[in-house]
Amino acid sequence: MLVLVVALLLLGIVLGTVAHIPLPLTLAAATVIGCWLLIFAVRERASRRDH
Repeated sequence: MLVLVVALLLLGIVLGTVAHIPLPLTLAAATVIGCWLLIFAVRERASRRDH
């Protein structure tokens, strides 16, 4: 339950921040985060295949 509360708090902070920064900066940050998640997913999948 605590994890859910913390996750919702962080989501509120992030969405609040996104509302106050310019759209191009928001899109750039979203692209960077998306690429990071994609790389993470590929590395995790590759490491599970090795084991």
